[in-house]
Amino acid sequence: MYRLKMNDDLNSVKTKPRYHHGALRDALLDAAEAVIGERGLDGFSLRECARRAGVSPAAPAHHFGDARGLLTALAARGFAGLAEAMEHLAPSDDPVADLQAMGAAYVAFAFARPALFDLMWRRPMLDREAPGFLAVADRAFDPLAQAVGRITGTPPDPTDIVAAWSIVHGYARLALDGAVPRDNLPPIEAVVRRLRI
Repeated sequence: MYRLKMNDDLNSVKTKPRYHHGALRDALLDAAEAVIGERGLDGFSLRECARRAGVSPAAPAHHFGDARGLLTALAARGFAGLAEAMEHLAPSDDPVADLQAMGAAYVAFAFARPALFDLMWRRPMLDREAPGFLAVADRAFDPLAQAVGRITGTPPDPTDIVAAWSIVHGYARLALDGAVPRDNLPPIEAVVRRLRI
């Protein structure tokens, strides 16, 4: 009787369904963004991401390999989000106003997700050779390049693209790094009016 009960218990353990997380990859990316948002990149850990996602400490390795892999995937998600923030802006009859709207959307993204924005530019922490990473990073610059091209002609001059990018990226970094207190910064609308290429 005792043996039968013990065997029944063992069988129930063996056939017990394994824990399944339906969207583990996204849950880990969400957790990683929350961790760097609260603790900064220096406070990032795979173990904390796993804890927040409700999975074992080994689970992140199955999707990302290591911390660099997870941070690279998170940065790629950031570049995709930045692209979407600018891509949803429909072109108008005023290409200069369109470029200025792109610049404002770029800065708004940086201010809304500062930790993620910071990670996106930390090249030593990222695997730029990861499949698809450079493609999604390039996608984030296509709307800005196209907006410049509508002003200067296609293909746009790379110097003009860098000039436009420098204004909006520099503004965001000055604010996020505290180099210029936000109270002392001119409104982004005033700054992007300088985007006239």
